[in-house]
Amino acid sequence: MVKIEKITKITKLFYEQHLRPTDIAKQIGVGKSYITKIIQKDKRYIEEKESRAKESKERQKVCKRNYINNKRHQEKVEYKAMLKQINIDNEYLSTKKEISDNDFAKWNRGMYEYDKNSSDLVLRNGINVGYNVSKRVSNVVNPNWIKAKVRVNV
Repeated sequence: MVKIEKITKITKLFYEQHLRPTDIAKQIGVGKSYITKIIQKDKRYIEEKESRAKESKERQKVCKRNYINNKRHQEKVEYKAMLKQINIDNEYLSTKKEISDNDFAKWNRGMYEYDKNSSDLVLRNGINVGYNVSKRVSNVVNPNWIKAKVRVNV
């Protein structure tokens, strides 16, 4: 009699409350394989299995759609931030005749390497520049304020 009650409880939890076999196994205190054996013997098993597979596909579609929408939104935010920075840089460059070595190094960070011994930014080897470009930018106390800009591929 106890076994029949357990079987009815398992089928009720699986088919009516739509719990997973692992959740049922934890709740009742038996193995997952025992639960699977019992539910596979029921007539409703194939229909329930197809129904759950269909629901799972629908959930995956929704999750994928949300992921794509979030990614597009993030790309738009990054693009707007990049445009804002470009506008700031353009405004700065259009108002001044000369820019400081630090500002040049900030905008062209990939051209320089940080020298830990002297706290200077030194022009990388193999980069050919004009006479008015500093080969060494001195007095850089903290190199973290001159960070390489993250490039967003558009």
